Amino acid sequence: MNEIVVISGKGGTGKTSICASFAYIAGENVIVADCDVDAADMHLLLEPDFGNAEEFYSGEFALIDPNICTNCGKCFDVCRFNAVKIIDNQHNIKEVDCEGCGYCARVCPVDAITNNPAKVGHRYISKIRTGTYMVHAKLGTGADNSGKLVTKVKNEAKILAKEQNKEFIIIDGSPGVGCPVVSSLSGAKFVVLVTEPSVSGIHDLKRVYELVKKFRIKAGCIINKADINKENTQKIIDFLKKESITHITSLPYNENFTKAMTNGKTIVEYDKSELKEKIIKAWNQIKTLTIT
Repeated sequence: MNEIVVISGKGGTGKTSICASFAYIAGENVIVADCDVDAADMHLLLEPDFGNAEEFYSGEFALIDPNICTNCGKCFDVCRFNAVKIIDNQHNIKEVDCEGCGYCARVCPVDAITNNPAKVGHRYISKIRTGTYMVHAKLGTGADNSGKLVTKVKNEAKILAKEQNKEFIIIDGSPGVGCPVVSSLSGAKFVVLVTEPSVSGIHDLKRVYELVKKFRIKAGCIINKADINKENTQKIIDFLKKESITHITSLPYNENFTKAMTNGKTIVEYDKSELKEKIIKAWNQIKTLTIT
């Protein structure tokens, strides 16, 4: 099986729209994984049924038993994260602020504080409208450990792909260069970089490719909105040549991207113009580059 990861150095480049289009074109022949767990939105375009849901636990948070607590205030004094709050003259711990370090439990003289597993999100395995399955997740508000959740999503997508004998896994990765992106890239066969010809787009493309190079993964690039700044588009093309990155295609600015999302459709469903043909051609090229 071949993992294809679609990432971008910054948000707003059209990464998820393009990734969802690839999933629609591929139909039943792939497993889809949404690894952008901090801002998951592939479900808006692929209509998952959320048929298999599982709570995801990672890390810990402290809990004070009010029946044991003497309100001595030692936990309040040592907490560096200001997670200990006094409510109605009783010490409590605000879960969203707690880092689970366990220091408060260590200093408690009456053992009123325990560390408990933290539920930080959910993982789903869903049937989607293209006739295949998508593994996706949602990280809780303010929750950490998104890299671990991405790893779980990827591992379950691999298991599913093996069970169903699928040749490809299409992965929508997170923007940026953080821990979730590192987890998305691990084990990938090919990386699709989606960028735009803005100053920040060029800067973040170079930054994310430095990460890709460390993994020694073959890469190709799609320049979205390529016609909004031809000078910057040429700078991107020059960079791709310098780094031996395949220039897969350049897509023009098209308001149908937004209209398609508003209607819950991929751009290849909504737009019947040259744009659709370019994306179909890009997917076929990516498949060839991945298996060679």
